[in-house]
Amino acid sequence: MTARLQARYAADVVPALQKQFEYVNPMQVPKVDKIVVNIGLGEALSNAKALDAAVGDLTKIVGQKPIVTKAKRCGTSSTG
Repeated sequence: MTARLQARYAADVVPALQKQFEYVNPMQVPKVDKIVVNIGLGEALSNAKALDAAVGDLTKIVGQKPIVTKAKRCGTSSTG
């Protein structure tokens, strides 16, 4: 987590959670270890520009370029 988010979490979120759940000790409040952003893009099979647009949108939202991972096999059949 960036320093800006850590400072906001410590200043705003921890006291609010402590009050809401009536934690006595601030160490009882859960902490955030990792944030994962995931997007499913089924329409990329038929529209290649959709993938480029989604990568651009995620780059703006997260501030990092996402890693594009394609499915190993198509999951269109629902046999399970």
